[in-house]
Amino acid sequence: MSVSCKHQQDTGIRLENLDTTAVAQNDFYQYACGGWMALHPLTAEYSRFGSFDKLAEDNREQINGLIGEIAQTAHTAGTVEQKIADLYSLAMDTARRNQEGIAPVMPVLMEIEALQSRSELSAALGRSMHYGMFAVYVDADEMNSAMNMLKTYQSGYALGEKEYYFDTDENTTMIRNEYLRHLARMFTLFGYDNAEERAQTVLRLETRLAGAAKNNVELRDPQANYNKMTIAELQQLVPEIDWNAFLIAMNIHTNTISVGQISHLQEAGKMLAEEPLEDLKTLFVWQTIDGAASSLTDEIYAQNFSFYGKILSGQEEPQPLWKRAVSVVNGTLGEAVGQMYVQRYFPPEAKARMEQLVKNLQTSLSQRIAALTWMSDETKAKAQEKLAAFYVKVGYPDKWRDYTALTIDAADSYYTNLQRAAKFEQDYMLSFVDQPVDRDKWYMTPQTVNAYYNPATNEICFPAGILQYPFFDMNADDAFNYGAIGVVIGHEMTHGFDDQGSQYDKDGNLNNWWTADDRQNFEARTKVMAEYFNNIEVAPGVHANGYFTLGENIADHGGLQVSYQAFKNATKDAPLAVRDGFTPEQRFFLAYANVWAGNIRPEEILQRTKSDPHSLGRWRVNGALPHIGAWYEAWNVTDESPLYVAPEDRVSIW
Repeated sequence: MSVSCKHQQDTGIRLENLDTTAVAQNDFYQYACGGWMALHPLTAEYSRFGSFDKLAEDNREQINGLIGEIAQTAHTAGTVEQKIADLYSLAMDTARRNQEGIAPVMPVLMEIEALQSRSELSAALGRSMHYGMFAVYVDADEMNSAMNMLKTYQSGYALGEKEYYFDTDENTTMIRNEYLRHLARMFTLFGYDNAEERAQTVLRLETRLAGAAKNNVELRDPQANYNKMTIAELQQLVPEIDWNAFLIAMNIHTNTISVGQISHLQEAGKMLAEEPLEDLKTLFVWQTIDGAASSLTDEIYAQNFSFYGKILSGQEEPQPLWKRAVSVVNGTLGEAVGQMYVQRYFPPEAKARMEQLVKNLQTSLSQRIAALTWMSDETKAKAQEKLAAFYVKVGYPDKWRDYTALTIDAADSYYTNLQRAAKFEQDYMLSFVDQPVDRDKWYMTPQTVNAYYNPATNEICFPAGILQYPFFDMNADDAFNYGAIGVVIGHEMTHGFDDQGSQYDKDGNLNNWWTADDRQNFEARTKVMAEYFNNIEVAPGVHANGYFTLGENIADHGGLQVSYQAFKNATKDAPLAVRDGFTPEQRFFLAYANVWAGNIRPEEILQRTKSDPHSLGRWRVNGALPHIGAWYEAWNVTDESPLYVAPEDRVSIW
């Protein structure tokens, strides 16, 4: 069934986005996106700016307008409107923050200084939201997906990726040296003596934690990261921590937990027993300072930005204050803002058309599964069951979050209010421990420019924020919408069948539904993709990590294949015409490429190659399309093209 309307729609292709001086067959990304890149040069506040960011900017301006309307009038205390208005005003009031200095965070720092013995550390770690050596969270039990459970996750090192502590290339070495300088400057700004010595202590302890952590490829193994046990068994596993004291301090009442990364948690326990107490306190002070840096004085904010923004990402200037304020309100009262956003900006007809698109994509994926030659009928039947069980969410939740328990008080400091909001979020998360999974809960706000697949609930979600140009256009024809949002839909569906998602069954449980031969065939085919991306040089001497980005690359590949077939299904009875000089098939691929248009700084390329499971935008086009047979046909790509991949070497999965 086509989702086209009866009147002729435009193509959605904006010719100014093209670079017709480039040869499409030789560099499709430059051809399709070069004009957009020239029209949207990087401004000082961005390390990367692409189609996603442009749409997020548009959304942010709309949300700023909504918040501005609220902020202009007085509201009854305790209402959502009062909370939004006061939090926004607090975020904008830098003069007050400069006057308060570091006073708002001093009570936390004094608590750390007051720690006198190791016996206090377990409860202190549970009590604090400001520092720690590992994280706890609540999510579905992968072996019993209808129920939530408590879990742990490796953390405690501010650079985030373990490679930053161990790689010896010139760029990573420079970052470590700059990090040491940043640490010392921050300790000085907070009035601590021996700042350089403290900086060395922090780097040493973080390096020890990072050394025991799994890398990003190892973290992609859900089986290895599932280690369910009783609290008594956890006490034996990591005896250096008093787990009862820790859980009581967090107000958690449970008898079971899943330890995500055992070696890291054991190392954290050993550190608590072995490292000098004063050194551990120095680490906790740093973590508190690091977490507070964006909500205190301009001077502290500037130093924080100079490292995380300039050095790590290549940003030249921070975002304007109003954008940061909107982001904080969005992050704190996201669904309350989202409710206003969809009422103003998301028409019901967009939701209806999107829901039809999703159904058409499901039909296409079902057809493709049925036609697979490398999979047995037995496994195909299980795959079809999983596809049919997808839980689809479009636009916004059916029930909205209640913010009654959150207090935003303008009499308190900005930092204090943000800590209260963090506690509110923690309490909300922990309220689900050992409770049934709420399948109607959303993991993104409606105004978010993104989408997701959640394997534990077998759900795909498309928030209202992404359902706009260049992803979705009510006035554009099927070639455009299937090429853009259609591939996004197919991408999220394919996540259910990528190297991770394929390990979960239709109910969201980690459960092998494959025959041994089919699994072996699947892994052989995914290896082709991983090795292909491993060979892509993203910067001089720096290659992509094909195994880290494997899941997203599989999803891009599947999304293209599934959406293209759905597009052909939708238009078979009423083929689209050549328009703007392009066939409908060519427009499909132009629409896809424009989704990934963007500019990026060299520093950000290096950072994302370490930290982002998605391939860089250029390679989501020039790396993905050479494995799509229909692209070769649409654009007459021959073996003379530098992008050409021989048919026998192309990826073929879903």
